[in-house]
Amino acid sequence: MHAGEQSSSNLEMFGSLLRFFRERAGMTQEGLGGCAGYSKSQIAMVERGERPPKGKLVEIADEALGAQGALLAAGRTLRTSRFPSWFEDYAELEARATAIYMYANHLIPGLLQTEAYGRATFDVHCPPLEDDEIEGRLAARLDRQRVLHRKPAPVVGFVLEEHVLRRPLGGEQALKEQLRQILDAGRRRNIEIQVMPTNRQIHAGLDGPMILLETHEHRQVTYVEGPSNGYFISEHPDLGNTFARYGILRAQALNPEESAKLIDEVAGQL
Repeated sequence: MHAGEQSSSNLEMFGSLLRFFRERAGMTQEGLGGCAGYSKSQIAMVERGERPPKGKLVEIADEALGAQGALLAAGRTLRTSRFPSWFEDYAELEARATAIYMYANHLIPGLLQTEAYGRATFDVHCPPLEDDEIEGRLAARLDRQRVLHRKPAPVVGFVLEEHVLRRPLGGEQALKEQLRQILDAGRRRNIEIQVMPTNRQIHAGLDGPMILLETHEHRQVTYVEGPSNGYFISEHPDLGNTFARYGILRAQALNPEESAKLIDEVAGQL
């Protein structure tokens, strides 16, 4: 079992145990949340294994639900991750990938983000995130970027929609800094960055963003992410179709030199 799987599994087991004792005590999620300073939705997320218990939740729940130390013991064995549980398996594959290809149509991908831009994406998260959760996720996102500098270096490609380069998340100064970082990344020999111009009349990526990986075991896989979950595509014909779609996207986008010129022009306007 991988570390990401262990973390997710432990959180789910703790959540199931919490739900068992809560239901046995005849207490609602709202009632338990009131005792611990949690909202009903936050208790529900802990019970589903989607977030770790924070603050004094474990201690308060153990006493309020009459768990007689069972929740305390389970809480001590928790292995938590700074990533959302549904993202952990992808993050582990990405860290070991020999090739990473991304198409982004709503924001700059995490592997290219500056700290200011990344923080802005979490600041506008809906529903709002707690401060400690923002700090943890931001640190994890920036830590992911080590893969770009790993040796041996992976082959990395990005296709970015032009309008993504113009959305001033965090303000114009943060965006300008972000665009400069993209240009710096594109100068690395293992990274290729292309822009899909807004005025293109043909477009192979209208189904949405995607990430394609080639693993160190020479296996290909596609990862598709939604608002609060993600899933892998690893079987043909769907797998082959996504790799073909990305190849067409690259042909339709500006080449790396044209893309760098456009990114530099946008940054110069800020």
